[in-house]
Amino acid sequence: MEDESAILDTNILVYAYDTFDKRKHEKCKPLVEAAFKGDGRFAVSNQILSELFFVLTQKLKKPFSLEDAEAIVSGIIDSANWIKINYDHETVKKAIAIAKSSKMPIWDSLIIATALENGITKIYTENTKDFKEIARIDAINPIN
Repeated sequence: MEDESAILDTNILVYAYDTFDKRKHEKCKPLVEAAFKGDGRFAVSNQILSELFFVLTQKLKKPFSLEDAEAIVSGIIDSANWIKINYDHETVKKAIAIAKSSKMPIWDSLIIATALENGITKIYTENTKDFKEIARIDAINPIN
C-alpha cells in the first residue's frame, strides 16, 4: 500500500463486511484488512462510521444485529491503525459550497470537505461519478 492517506467510503466498508455480493466483498475486504494491519493509511470520518452502523443494521437484505454492527464500528474506532477524522461547522460551510458548485449530494460533499481539511485527497468508493467532479479528489473504485 502507498504512504498517502485515503478515506474509505461507507459503501466500501459495507461490502467488506457484508457477504451478500461475494465479488464486491472480495474486492473490499482486503482494504479493510490492510487498514487494521497498518498496511496503508486509511481514514474514516465520524459521518462514515455512523452511516456504516445505519446501513449494517437497517439497509441490508440480512441486517447485522445491533451488537455485531456496534462491534464492527467500535473495532475501527478503537484501532490505532485507522485514522479518524471529524468535521465542524466551518466544514459544513465548505461542504455546502462544494454541493452548490458540483451538484453533489450534501453527504458526499461533507465527506470530501472533511477529507480535504485533513489533507486527504484520495477516496475509495463505488460512487466515483459524484466524486470525480471535485478536481482535488482522486476517486478510486476498487470493485472494477
